[in-house]
Amino acid sequence: MRLSRYFLPLLRDTPKEAEIVSHRLMLRAGMIRQQAAGIYSWLPLGLRVLDKISNVVREEQNRAGAIEILMPTIQSADLWRESGRYDAYGKEMLRIRDRHDREMLYGPTNEEMVTEIFRSYVKSYKDLPLNLYHIQWKFRDEVRPRFGVMRGREFLMKDAYSFDLDQAGARHAYNRMFTAYLRTFARLGLKAIPMRADTGPIGGDLSHEFIVLASTGESEVFCHSDYLDFETPAADTDFDSRPGLQGLVDRWTSLYAATEEMHEADAFAAIPEGKRVSARGIEVGHIFYFGTKYSQPMGATVTGPDGQQTAVHMGSYGIGPSRLVAALIEAGHDEAGIVWPDEIAPFDIAVINLKPGDAASDGASERIYQDLIAKGYDALLDDTDDRPGAKFAKADLIGMPWQVIVGPKGLSEGKVEIKRRAGGEREIVSLEAALDRFRGRAA
Repeated sequence: MRLSRYFLPLLRDTPKEAEIVSHRLMLRAGMIRQQAAGIYSWLPLGLRVLDKISNVVREEQNRAGAIEILMPTIQSADLWRESGRYDAYGKEMLRIRDRHDREMLYGPTNEEMVTEIFRSYVKSYKDLPLNLYHIQWKFRDEVRPRFGVMRGREFLMKDAYSFDLDQAGARHAYNRMFTAYLRTFARLGLKAIPMRADTGPIGGDLSHEFIVLASTGESEVFCHSDYLDFETPAADTDFDSRPGLQGLVDRWTSLYAATEEMHEADAFAAIPEGKRVSARGIEVGHIFYFGTKYSQPMGATVTGPDGQQTAVHMGSYGIGPSRLVAALIEAGHDEAGIVWPDEIAPFDIAVINLKPGDAASDGASERIYQDLIAKGYDALLDDTDDRPGAKFAKADLIGMPWQVIVGPKGLSEGKVEIKRRAGGEREIVSLEAALDRFRGRAA
């Protein structure tokens, strides 16, 4: 992408309404634009990051055996009356009527709708287990939206729903998602700790929140410090092995870890003093097992091995990609701007032409840019007329992981500069060495 043809509306000054680092930097870097309280447009740079996060989430859901669908954002109130949640959910639900005066709602979650889909098609235990997920926009009318996309009213959610014949099968489905979540957050460069959590309006009796420790977290969390050193499940984890996954989950739940709502002071005090962690945390994922809470009242049953009808056991599993954008910035930034993990950065490499119009600079910049494109990189060529200092500040603000700096002074000696955003290391190399440095995504 040539920056001269791109839409990147940067802000020079820090917006007064932005209370936390991620909100300030997302506005300054031209990633989002507020349209109403807690509602944002995603501008090109922000959308690229959001899409990359969603792709990582999708890959790990697929790896764990979940199947992607897409459900609508508008739902019928009748479905929610079947489950008993329509009146109980509260003011967070946006309730509307269509032109025929039918009661509808903008979905805050999809347990009812996916249960209706399941009961329409699945009749036998032989079609189980099943896990359906989608990545879709949700709306919850928060009483006080704040912190930008960290706590907005409209947000992008990956929500998965598992269906199993019995509790044992449902627990294995829960363990699959537990493991997939650990892998997902690790790939995004985040250390997420699973903590016992309140089930809230979703319901059920088993729930974990995945928490990233951060000073700007919404609530206080408590855990054993050894969790910070636990290894992430490997890519070749066998998701069909019930004993294997149960052992993995047992290890990740063997030490104390709880959100504020589930905190037990006596249990926390039993941890050796030097191992206690009391901190603020950002919720980046939440998983639930709730048995037959929805299947029983909504008639989601299958014929079991004994020929009898039985209500399926269900769970739901949420990750917020839009919230993860903010969480990644909270976890990775410095005074100059955002420091993205390589896999999530909007572009892989910025080629900075310090003097557009100079034949040597234009030629070398174009050669490097085209070479990177041919090797499969997302490259950004800064071919604007901005001053060099402004170009450097821009590349740092938006978090380019690598910067290749091309100018007449260096080229007079056949040299260009390579800068690593994380750490700030710089290296002067020949033009040919710069071309050879980036060998392609598959290398």
